[in-house]
Amino acid sequence: MQTITATSPDEFDAALKAHPQLLVDFYKDNCPGCRMLDMSLQKFAASEAAQGVTLLKVKLETVGEAFFIGLGLRQTPTLGVYRDGTEVARLAGFQSPAQVEAAVGRHL
Repeated sequence: MQTITATSPDEFDAALKAHPQLLVDFYKDNCPGCRMLDMSLQKFAASEAAQGVTLLKVKLETVGEAFFIGLGLRQTPTLGVYRDGTEVARLAGFQSPAQVEAAVGRHL
């Protein structure tokens, strides 16, 4: 699984267009659940289910709270699942590696 970072709304939009199977990790630095989700994503990345999936990291402190609010995000961490530029699932809060794999299998 390839990991990329968006530091602006334009980079976020470009990633949606460029990557047909995209997991988006919306997070912030001082969030214990975000750090736990990051560990789950690292374990998921080593699995066969992660083949062809791109992980996009979007940090609240970098992109801005207005961007998060505009997307209707209410908490961090939130994991968005995007297929061909369209959000097909949103998982709020910590997700185990098995939950991430199940969401990818179901939606991507």
